[in-house]
Amino acid sequence: MTASPRFTRRTITDQVTEDLRARILSGDFPAGFQLRQDAIAGEYNVSRIPVREALQRLDAEGLVTFQPHKGAIVSQLSLDEIEELFEVRKLLECELLRHAVPRLTPADLKSVEDILLVYDEAFRSGDVARWGELNREFHDRLYRASNRPKTLEIIRMIGNNTVRFTQAQLALSGATDRAEREHHQIFEACKAGNTDEAVELLADHIQSSADSLMECLRKARE
Repeated sequence: MTASPRFTRRTITDQVTEDLRARILSGDFPAGFQLRQDAIAGEYNVSRIPVREALQRLDAEGLVTFQPHKGAIVSQLSLDEIEELFEVRKLLECELLRHAVPRLTPADLKSVEDILLVYDEAFRSGDVARWGELNREFHDRLYRASNRPKTLEIIRMIGNNTVRFTQAQLALSGATDRAEREHHQIFEACKAGNTDEAVELLADHIQSSADSLMECLRKARE
């Protein structure tokens, strides 16, 4: 594992959790990878206690599972589980967007547009490592105006389990042009205050992403 700096802010457990989460979501730790507590503690120059607590948090998020005689393993989802998560995403995210569109302020729209511009640049520069997180940030900024914090929390947890697959899907399928176009269409509908159109575009966007991902994963796992 690559070296990491010593932690100096917030609680050690918080920081170990955040760093491990980021490395799982980026693919640095792939599905099935064994997360050895002693090795992680040594890398971060901390005791095993905050490492164990961090892994327990990631277990609660679905990113890590504990297996007998192996300890913590980066979770690997079945095709059925991934498909189910995207179905839940579509239901909940469309509901959030329906509540959010009428409440979007000019400042909200500027924030969404800003992240969309960064996302566009990442597409054009081929910065694959950022695609998954920027995709999630784009959607998250749209939904914040919904005033549905509990639903948004669920969506974020689902996002933790699907962001690595979204990133892989874009890289494997070469569907970046379509994703970029669909994001702009969703944004323009939101900007115009057209709730029904925005929700319909979002549902189609999530479904097409899921279909493309499932096709890629089935081929990869054959």
